[in-house]
Amino acid sequence: MKVPIRWLKDYVDFDLSLGALVNRLALAGLEVSGINHWGLPAPEGLRLGAEDPYPVWDKDKIIIGLVTKVDKHPDADRLKLPTVEYGSGRSITMVTGAPNLSVGDTGQKVILALSGSVLFDGHATPKVLKELKPGKIRGITSDGMVCSGFELGISEDHDGIIILEDDAPIGMPLADYFGDSIIEIDILPNKARCLSMIGVAREVAAMTGGKLKPFEHKPHTFGPAITGKVNVVIQDTSACHRYTASLIENIKVAPSPAFLKRRLHQAGMRPINNIVDITNYVMLEQGQPLHAFDYDVLYSRAKGKTPEIVIRFATKGEKIKTLDGLDRELSTETLVITDTLGPIAIAGLMGGAETEVTESTSRVLLESANFDFLAIRKAMKSMALPSEAATRFSKGIHPDQVIGGANRALQLMQEFAHGLPAEGRIDCYPSPKPLQVIDFSLAEAKRILGIAIPLEECTKLLTSLEFKVEKVSNEMLRVTAPTHRLDIQVGVADLLEDIARLYGYDKFPETSLSEQLPPVLIDPELDFERKIKDTLVHLGLQETIAYSLTSPEAESAFLESAKPAYVTLLNPISSERTVMRQSLMASIVSLTQANLKHTECVKFFEVGKVYQKVSGQTLPLEPYKLAIAICGPRNKPFWVEDSSGKNNLNFYDLKGIVEGLTSGVHLEKVSFKPGNHPALHPGKCAALMIHDKVAGMFGVLHPKLASTLGLDNHEIIAAEFDMQTLASGLPVRYLSKPVSRFPAALRDIAVVVDQAITGQTVTAEIQAAGGNVLKVARLFDIYQGDRVPAGTKSLAFALSYQADDRTLNDKEVDKLHKKIEDRLKHVLKAQIRGKEV
Repeated sequence: MKVPIRWLKDYVDFDLSLGALVNRLALAGLEVSGINHWGLPAPEGLRLGAEDPYPVWDKDKIIIGLVTKVDKHPDADRLKLPTVEYGSGRSITMVTGAPNLSVGDTGQKVILALSGSVLFDGHATPKVLKELKPGKIRGITSDGMVCSGFELGISEDHDGIIILEDDAPIGMPLADYFGDSIIEIDILPNKARCLSMIGVAREVAAMTGGKLKPFEHKPHTFGPAITGKVNVVIQDTSACHRYTASLIENIKVAPSPAFLKRRLHQAGMRPINNIVDITNYVMLEQGQPLHAFDYDVLYSRAKGKTPEIVIRFATKGEKIKTLDGLDRELSTETLVITDTLGPIAIAGLMGGAETEVTESTSRVLLESANFDFLAIRKAMKSMALPSEAATRFSKGIHPDQVIGGANRALQLMQEFAHGLPAEGRIDCYPSPKPLQVIDFSLAEAKRILGIAIPLEECTKLLTSLEFKVEKVSNEMLRVTAPTHRLDIQVGVADLLEDIARLYGYDKFPETSLSEQLPPVLIDPELDFERKIKDTLVHLGLQETIAYSLTSPEAESAFLESAKPAYVTLLNPISSERTVMRQSLMASIVSLTQANLKHTECVKFFEVGKVYQKVSGQTLPLEPYKLAIAICGPRNKPFWVEDSSGKNNLNFYDLKGIVEGLTSGVHLEKVSFKPGNHPALHPGKCAALMIHDKVAGMFGVLHPKLASTLGLDNHEIIAAEFDMQTLASGLPVRYLSKPVSRFPAALRDIAVVVDQAITGQTVTAEIQAAGGNVLKVARLFDIYQGDRVPAGTKSLAFALSYQADDRTLNDKEVDKLHKKIEDRLKHVLKAQIRGKEV
């Protein structure tokens, strides 16, 4: 919300510097995100972010002047020679090409810049500040300039000069006439009432003790009654709470007065004509959006009968051509304003092109309505039609604001468009909104705030915000919320928020705890999650956080079910974020895909929820999952190393990470077996088992899926595990194992086994035979070829024997080694290489 300080002072008296005002607003919950200046120097020490350069209007050189005559340039048809008086009998003649100044003109009030003024160069892109110097244009000396909005830095318009109001004082410095500072406030959802000048003025008055000025307006004369000239029907009262129609006749559509155009520019809006500008001005002033229809067009569409305005939802196939010239197809969830021939406006968003106000319009039907904020928000997002009006409707407006907005617009149209409002208005208000009345207890206030604020102080603070306060007892107040406070819904807590911020959070005393802090209770699930994350970080991985929203198409290749039941969003932000995710692997692969565009190596993990819809239940299951993805070179390539790709991360790197994770968090009964997952390569996929239960799958991304994702040149190895199943492997307690003081004896063993026997099976038999003395059994080589029988393979293991109480001699080691060989031959029908093969 852009708030010009001069405009703000039309509604409230206050005497604060700009810096002090910014600080007060911040304390009241209205954060100022930026400040723009119209010709005024920035206050010392007040900076909010980067500021673009702008012209500061020199009070001696940029002043208001009066055009006394305009002569023709002797050597150029498109140039003119205006003579401008600027006070104390001083005048100057210069050269201009302004199209809105003609030969023979006189009496216009303009902005005169004398030599030495610093302005934007009207012929340079991007904007450049330039000092104005005397010069000759087609043989005529020009020692000044009549200024456009572009040169002054207040608009992008440099096709014509600014024509001021007739009462602009000649010779006054422009900085004194309308130099201004415009503060930009970030409005939070619970401060939607401040999306108007009057809303901000109320806050400033409450903060500073300043007095609000009267701002109720209405036309001073009326024409014939509106009865019989228009009918209004609300078909869905849940979507349209109130609709009023006012008629104003004999209007003259023309450019708006200079002050009104200036204020619209300051608020970031483009002036169009006096009627449209007045509706926008009132919206900015009071927060009530309005819309003006050409009444004669409505009358023509009704075939000479009384026009009937109907507020309803669109029917299937209906279309409307909107003010931006686009033909829009309407959904059945879009609220529209219609007549007998169909839609004439999209409620709260944009009017129709056919009924817009044009230069030939002489009668206007003024809409001032209140629509359901959810209906407008949904239509705004689905149609991608954001606007100032839609923003206000989507945040909620009280229905009682409708009349004030309409009256103000009629008064301005009477003043600046010479219109005559019809007596009365059509007002459809099926279910008037009751006032919010809250019983307020001092004891409850102290319990919540932790400080006792006197009853009189509470009354004063609430009254300053226009609450009506009735004293029920010495400990109780009855408070009635003003109609513009739609945010007062919860009750006492809403009132306490206002009291606390106006009283001042800095006045709250420090209070020591009356008792000792309770013991910290450790959440086992959070503690396990933290250990998982810490271990993976120590293993060299980076944590990621992906969107919980996705689309069924993005996850289809990662799920077992062809058509899973999703938790869907009623109002998705985009077609790519329509459902809640069911696969964490899909999320992390998507992140990996994006990051591989900018980096060679990716090592990611994420712990997060997936959302599984359960038939017959309102809420989904939300189990936590762990996903891992790695891809790229194992370490940074060096010039002496092989760069053929043999250094890239592979399946066994991820298996090592998984083994490091399970040992790092001390999981028990961990094993692996061949797995199957729709997103993983069928020959390079394994299942992690905890207590013989599948905890998840890991492996190389399926080649077809990789090709679909455009990852043909990358081998992504990914995993997804269920956190609850992983946690089931945690022991109740685990004991640290002492390091033996005695040396280890190292032996190797190579066995030939059937092709179907896995290395894990052989390792298990070796460990069973070796007992406690065998500390390590590590597979270090696999051989398949003509040196072993067909259908078999050779597996070589490095074994480490070590006793905890003595040094093993060769006979003891030989005996244990022979025991292992015998077990392998007996159980697995293995052959010992070097002895039998």
